[in-house]
Amino acid sequence: MQSSVVIETILGGRDDADLAERLHEVGHHGQVETLVIEPADLPRRRFHAETDHGTACFVSLPRVATLFDGAVLHLEPHRAIVVRVGEQRWLRLKPGPDAGLELGYRAGNLHWRVRFEADCLLVALDGPIDTYLARLQDFKESGKVFVLE
Repeated sequence: MQSSVVIETILGGRDDADLAERLHEVGHHGQVETLVIEPADLPRRRFHAETDHGTACFVSLPRVATLFDGAVLHLEPHRAIVVRVGEQRWLRLKPGPDAGLELGYRAGNLHWRVRFEADCLLVALDGPIDTYLARLQDFKESGKVFVLE
């Protein structure tokens, strides 16, 4: 279906009782389209993207709106558009001896989104991995960090 939709609001979540029932009906009598958004793009308010069925979506949300996995963006009797967030990729870093604090400081200064798992720092990859590895080159060379994945 080659058409376009202007999206200016989030109707709710696919798990909301009323919306879930309506989406179920659309699924039987029409089509539920998926708009895949990368995790790094969730904060964006204005962008253009295409659904899995080729519908052009021109998104222009108010500042208070926050996209999320399962957000229902469009709903009519025979078509719905629902957000699916793509999988977040992570870079796993293990700090060298006595370098954990320094690695955390560097990640913070670079405004990297991180999480912790056992003795590793996981960095959310919002771009090419080479960009992140370049910022860690001196740490790698001095043994302050080991890249595990």
